[in-house]
Amino acid sequence: MKEIWQDQKIITHTAILARSFLKWKKHDLLPGLFNPLGLSRYIFEAPFVLVSHGIETDPVLNYGNRAALSLWEMSWDELTRTPSRLTAEAPNREERARLLAAVTQNGFIDDYSGVRISKTGRRFKISRATVWNLLDANQNYFGQAAMFSEWKFL
Repeated sequence: MKEIWQDQKIITHTAILARSFLKWKKHDLLPGLFNPLGLSRYIFEAPFVLVSHGIETDPVLNYGNRAALSLWEMSWDELTRTPSRLTAEAPNREERARLLAAVTQNGFIDDYSGVRISKTGRRFKISRATVWNLLDANQNYFGQAAMFSEWKFL
């Protein structure tokens, strides 16, 4: 059975994640030279959490690496059907909406912190997250991504 990171759609999406990160942050998401398949694998297996959502009116998650799937306690199919607003508790959704608006305007933000909730209701606080806009190959807005290595269960 093929791994998620081996799917051509995921390989292409991973390249968008990395290319957009480089545009805004001026350094590579993962240092080193990787072929597209290698980049897809290393990002999917990375020790940090990386998620992204698309451009729907109510954006739906369209990527989560293995660390994200574990943290949110979801399968790939569950995660990629979840509106991204549901990753935050209702009282924190307004704060999350302000964050995403700031990212839309500025391209990225660093040092974001907030409380999130897993599928089973487990709450955790993320710290020092980077959130950035995704751009497709034609530099059109493609969604947003978030990456973080620090979280604490509440």
